[in-house]
Amino acid sequence: MQTSNLSASFIYPLIIAAGILQAWGPPMNGALQKSLVNPWLASLVSFLPIIALLLCLFICIPKPLPTMAGLQSMPWWAPLGGLLGAGAVVAGLMFVNKIGAGAFAGLTISANLLMSVFIDKFGWFGVEVHALSPGRMAGCALMVIGIVLISKF
Repeated sequence: MQTSNLSASFIYPLIIAAGILQAWGPPMNGALQKSLVNPWLASLVSFLPIIALLLCLFICIPKPLPTMAGLQSMPWWAPLGGLLGAGAVVAGLMFVNKIGAGAFAGLTISANLLMSVFIDKFGWFGVEVHALSPGRMAGCALMVIGIVLISKF
C-alpha cells in the first residue's frame, strides 16, 4: 500500500488510531516490567511479538524485495531507527509507573514534536524541508505548556 494513493481523509484517521494505540504501549510495558522485574528481559519479551508478526508478514508478502542499487544508496544510519525506538520502549517500561502515563506521553510526544520541527526545518534524514514558522513555534510552545500543566496537576 503506497501512501501517495491514499487520501488525507483516510490517512489521518489511521495516524490518529496509531497514536491512540501507541499510548497503550508504555503502561502495558510498565506492567510487563513490574511482573518480570528485569527491564532488559521485559524489553526483549515486548519485542518478541513484533518480530514474530513482522516475520509472518514478510513470509506471506515477501515482495517487493530491495534492489542492489537501493541497498548501496541506503544511508548508513537508516537501519538504526528501530534501535532508537527501542530506547523509547525501555524508557516507557522503566518510568511510566513512576510518573504516570499522561506525563510520560506528554514528555515523549512534546520532545518528539520539538525535535521533529527541527528535522523538518533542516531537512535532516532526507525529509522535505518545512519552515519553522511562527505557527509551528506557537504549537511547540503550547505543547510545552500543556506538558507542564499535565505533569504539575
